[in-house]
Amino acid sequence: MEYCLFTEPQQGFSYDDQLAFARSAEQHGLDGFFRSDHYLRMGDGDPRPGPTDAWTTLAGLARETSRIRLGTLVSSVTYRFPAILAIQVAQVDAMSGGRVELGLGTGWFEREHAAYGIPFPAKRFDLLEEQLQVVTGLWSTPDAETFTFRGKHYTLDAAPALPKPVQSPVPVIVGGGGPKRTPALAARYATEYNIGFVAEDVVAEKFAVVRAACEAVGRDPQTLKLSVALPTIVGSDDAQIARRAEAIGRTREQFDDGANIIGTPEQVAEKVERLRALGAERVYFQLMDLRDVDHADQIGGEVLPLLPR
Repeated sequence: MEYCLFTEPQQGFSYDDQLAFARSAEQHGLDGFFRSDHYLRMGDGDPRPGPTDAWTTLAGLARETSRIRLGTLVSSVTYRFPAILAIQVAQVDAMSGGRVELGLGTGWFEREHAAYGIPFPAKRFDLLEEQLQVVTGLWSTPDAETFTFRGKHYTLDAAPALPKPVQSPVPVIVGGGGPKRTPALAARYATEYNIGFVAEDVVAEKFAVVRAACEAVGRDPQTLKLSVALPTIVGSDDAQIARRAEAIGRTREQFDDGANIIGTPEQVAEKVERLRALGAERVYFQLMDLRDVDHADQIGGEVLPLLPR
């Protein structure tokens, strides 16, 4: 089992806030630090200090950490041309010594696109499939050879397919709850399938669907890592749990919806054990308040020792 911190910096947090969480993850023995890839705050509230670009941030963290995995959960295909994304990720992989993972998805936040003038086509699964083909194709092209691709949305003519990442392959995460195309794309192109923000019975259902998708294309389902990302609140007692819920604009009762991870370290460990029994091999603890570094420290210092490895 692997355990990562997962954050949403667009909600009003700086690079330094993210660095503090990444250092906490590294210090306490967690496996990774992942962040969303968004440019606009969701919901009401002060948008300052403003967004941080995901891959610029990860480049910085690559030089300021030494062990933890670093990645996006997930980058939207609407933000970047796939060949440019392949270069960015390969460069950050080199900067980190081979610790980067690319989460890639269709994107969903239409208001964000309107705010920044980013096109938001109604149909985006074809974009996702072609981007997966281009990114993985560029990375896997043999040295001294070029990569050519002609799709409906992207055309590459004898691209040099450089730089190569340190890892071969770079882990690629595909996630989401789509019933057909998402699991099919994960089975064909991904090293990890992620499902987030759903109850345990839905986790079990989605894992079964993606395993079947692997079998349908002749892939051993055991070669696809399965992961879960869930909003998390940990506290030593009810008062601390309530304070952390209030800090993100929720009551404990609102947050404790049957899907989220909430409770004492012992209760969190019980939830993780149920997820492991469903097939999860990695858990992302989504922490929404990056001002609360003690929360990250508590996961690493008090929860992690209780969890199966």
